[in-house]
Amino acid sequence: MTAAVFAVACMASVLHCGLSVAQEKIGDVVEFDKTIHNFGDVLLSDGPLAYTFTMKNISDKPVVIYNVVTSCGCTDVEWTREPVMPGKTGTISSTYTNDEGPYPFDKTLTAYISGIGKPVILRLRGIAHEKLLSLEELYPERLLQAGVKTLSIKCGNLEQGGYASNEASIANLSESPVSVSFKDITDGLGIRVEPNPIPARGTSRLICTVSSRENVWGRNTYHATAVIDGKSSGKTLTVQAFSKENFSRLTPAQRADGPRPVFDTNTYSAGKLKKGDTVQASFSFTNAGKNPFVIYKADPDFSAAEVSLPGAVGSGCDGNVKIGLDTSEMPEGEMLLITTLTTNSPTRPIVNLFITGWIE
Repeated sequence: MTAAVFAVACMASVLHCGLSVAQEKIGDVVEFDKTIHNFGDVLLSDGPLAYTFTMKNISDKPVVIYNVVTSCGCTDVEWTREPVMPGKTGTISSTYTNDEGPYPFDKTLTAYISGIGKPVILRLRGIAHEKLLSLEELYPERLLQAGVKTLSIKCGNLEQGGYASNEASIANLSESPVSVSFKDITDGLGIRVEPNPIPARGTSRLICTVSSRENVWGRNTYHATAVIDGKSSGKTLTVQAFSKENFSRLTPAQRADGPRPVFDTNTYSAGKLKKGDTVQASFSFTNAGKNPFVIYKADPDFSAAEVSLPGAVGSGCDGNVKIGLDTSEMPEGEMLLITTLTTNSPTRPIVNLFITGWIE
């Protein structure tokens, strides 16, 4: 068998290998086998792609899937209509038409389920191709004899006491099996490869899980250096996740009595600026809730920004978030700085503050 034909044969096996993530518990009500299904690399000629999400009732009451809304007409969905009894399972079955063109797709299913205060978001992901590609073309980031599509993986949001997972594929670009391990792993990150070793000219699942850690809030980046057959690849994988408070155990009354920040405005306009000017933005708010309001962390999307946070702000009291910005390293033209606050408010666990302007 020629190398080209062998690559096509391997690719064909990869195309139909769906990728999964670990089980995900939603509050203390249900547990999904996963909330993201990655079809991986598929061909347009494969036609429609189907997957069924499985939901287990882990509560002591019947659970009903009221409705499931798709993000576009390209996805059909069916779900269990009768109540799902405690300990039993229901399903949400989806089919993506796979006819929108050769590019990555990410389709959402928004499920409304009894006993859960917010919709559950399920995702169908993959990359559609017009023709078969070699492993080298599919996995351009080299890790010695291995390859990945990208060195960065996003795990999304996780709540305190929980975890968030995502996965990708890792390919063996050589003619012999290779073993993969990792070193210099950031606390809170779990990373593994299945199967391991990776078969010659084959692929495995690269599974990343970020677990919550006490007093670790907001946007965080985790790292791990890949080791191939005992030799450091010299390449570091980065995994991003966002940690926020867990309010699932609060009663409706406790939620209603929780802290509630009311900002005078979420946007500060700096107007026209000359490059190198500094900006001092101030965002005032009142805690209209019955318990103290705390901002755990502020994450500006520009590293040079400096944020000053108030301490705990009592019921009925005022607070202020100050953001200082040096525009020396910012590009000319329209400016938009977003600072994300992670808070203890059940109604506003995430608050975004915006600074706008124009740099000449």
